[in-house]
Amino acid sequence: MTATRFFSDNAATVHPLVMEALAAANHVDTAYDGDALSRSLDAAFSGLFETSCEVVWIPTGTAANSIILAHFVRPWQGILCYEEAHIEVDECGAPTFYSGGAKLMTLPGTGAKIDAEALKARIAAIRNDVHQVQPAAISITNATEYGLAWRPDEVGEISEIAKGKGLKLHMDGARFANAVAFVGCSPADVTWRAGVDALSFGFTKNGAMMAEALVFFGGSGGAGVRELKKRGGHLLSKGRFVAAQIRAMLKDDLWLANARAANAGAAALAAACGSRLMYPVEANELFVRISAEDAAELRAKGFDFYDWGEGAARLVVSWDQDADAVAPLAAAIAAL
Repeated sequence: MTATRFFSDNAATVHPLVMEALAAANHVDTAYDGDALSRSLDAAFSGLFETSCEVVWIPTGTAANSIILAHFVRPWQGILCYEEAHIEVDECGAPTFYSGGAKLMTLPGTGAKIDAEALKARIAAIRNDVHQVQPAAISITNATEYGLAWRPDEVGEISEIAKGKGLKLHMDGARFANAVAFVGCSPADVTWRAGVDALSFGFTKNGAMMAEALVFFGGSGGAGVRELKKRGGHLLSKGRFVAAQIRAMLKDDLWLANARAANAGAAALAAACGSRLMYPVEANELFVRISAEDAAELRAKGFDFYDWGEGAARLVVSWDQDADAVAPLAAAIAAL
């Protein structure tokens, strides 16, 4: 039996329009990031975010987060983040590696959102001397590791703390599209207008083949970013194929349409999960309470998903799974 996939949107298909864009980019142009498609990204994102942006393509989300953070911090400084942030538990130490040694300084929170009071207390407890690691950046994830979307005012609260201490604010946006689709705000409202300095804008989980964007606001990019990318082995010779994917996703807001489709599928599945839900469903991820026996029963029926600790599971709906596609799993969960 072929498993019906709900374990990760990383496994989703590539959108046909992205495939068409890749084929259209298969012509001779300048190598690396000097091609016309790569050079068009600043203007394209500046229009989307309603402000001047510096944009650098990158093939992976781990590299996107790590290069931005390495640009913002020195090796002896620190990065404040949620205790289960992707950069802490799922990137094999890449932010520390790329930055040459910067420390991740973890914090508690609810639904994978940093608690603002805990953030203030952590910063206040750090002595301003050479013996203790001084934070230089804060990183938040939108949508969070538990599928919650940050509202502009929530981001603004964290930003106010950051700016008061001279810290940069980074947003890991691997599922940024899903968060924006849920909240219904403009991309600008939940990023630079709320005080974000740089965004890792994810496209791979949302219909691209392998494409992410480093989006710098307010002149926070500049010298060093492309050197970090090259030194880290991410300056692809035929980079136009990454830029082509991003341009296809931006055209006619395909990025947003895909996210809305995934969110709709997740909402339909959430209705069947009822009291099993561990967190509100605000994007395309569901975290559900489920026994080992029930999990085995669902797998026996052909559904694939991640176990999430004892007695819990994570279900992820992709852009290519609409309400009809999730209906069989919804019925199976309702019947448990």
